[in-house]
Amino acid sequence: MKSYLELEEKYALNIFAKRNVVLTRGKGARVWDENGKEYIDCVAGNGVANIGHCNERVIEAITNQAKQLITCSNIFYNNTRAMLLEKLVQITPPNLTRAFLCNSGTESVEAAIKFARYVTGKSEFICAMRSFHGRTMGALSATYNVKYRKDYEPLIPGFNFVPFNNFDKLAAKINKNTSAVLLEVVQGEGGVHIGRKDYFLKVQKLCNEKGILLIIDEVQTGLCRTGKMFACEHFGLHPDMMCLAKSIAGGLPMGAVMCSDKIELEVGKHGTTFGGNPLVCAASLAAIDFMLENDLARQVSEKGDYFTQEFRKNNYNQVRELRQIGLMIGIELKEKSQPYIVELLEQGVLALPAGTTVLRLLPPLTISYEELDMVLDKLKYVLSKY
Repeated sequence: MKSYLELEEKYALNIFAKRNVVLTRGKGARVWDENGKEYIDCVAGNGVANIGHCNERVIEAITNQAKQLITCSNIFYNNTRAMLLEKLVQITPPNLTRAFLCNSGTESVEAAIKFARYVTGKSEFICAMRSFHGRTMGALSATYNVKYRKDYEPLIPGFNFVPFNNFDKLAAKINKNTSAVLLEVVQGEGGVHIGRKDYFLKVQKLCNEKGILLIIDEVQTGLCRTGKMFACEHFGLHPDMMCLAKSIAGGLPMGAVMCSDKIELEVGKHGTTFGGNPLVCAASLAAIDFMLENDLARQVSEKGDYFTQEFRKNNYNQVRELRQIGLMIGIELKEKSQPYIVELLEQGVLALPAGTTVLRLLPPLTISYEELDMVLDKLKYVLSKY
């Protein structure tokens, strides 16, 4: 019988840079491969498994909902969907009063772009250098990195890029056709670069003065990852739209656009087949309740501070900078990060790159202090090896 690795190699479209491991099981912050080897997972499905793999609350919610109703067209009302919509409005900034439910982060950005153009009647957007907003054509047009863009051009026109955290450059790009400013509070794929409070408050004020919509992409930072329920809470931001996905449904595919009262559309101007289906809504309700009941945001803030404190006890020659907010961690090296990521895999820790030289850690937020110590020990071993 062919191995699972061989089957994927043969039948899957070759668009992912695979690592030579077949993962078959997960629990909490740990996963196991087909041979039973254990890893601490600091990839977490690229920031999806915030409440840990196979969270019991989510499993129970999915199981119960699957016995009742799995799918339900949005032309009908649904009890589980209605409860999730209420919950999302309760936990997001108070000016966000309605939601559109979809299936992924890139779908949420696509929807926000369409909503902005429809509401304002304008077509241009201002985004940041190093931004990443997704891979479908609209979201890709808002994404800066040329390696994602170059083979698909011409992209959608009207997207302008300015340096992150540079208010004067952003203000200078605004014109009479600017529909919205689209930004991440923390640039995850771009290298874990953290926004400044003064910058974002100035941007928000300018958008309000000019009648420009402010869209905040919280796909990776949302749902407790940064030590707040949403990263925009660190700065007291009240965006006109907020894009969510990744960890919103405990591991199931789901996205959402949270909208202020400025966003009004006519019936039929957008839609989705699978978005807001009862199964993922049940999972999302369970995941959010778990976060709230366990005060996960506070735990994450404390764990992130602990990680930074312990990491900085060692002086690593090849480390240029540590950037950390909550359990969103970027270790910028003086050389390419990939050899270190491969070595960490051998040592039983799964990690991500964020650009060429940044080693990124996005562990489940339920990771224990003992597991954090294990990650720190393996990092010490690998970073001291080279």
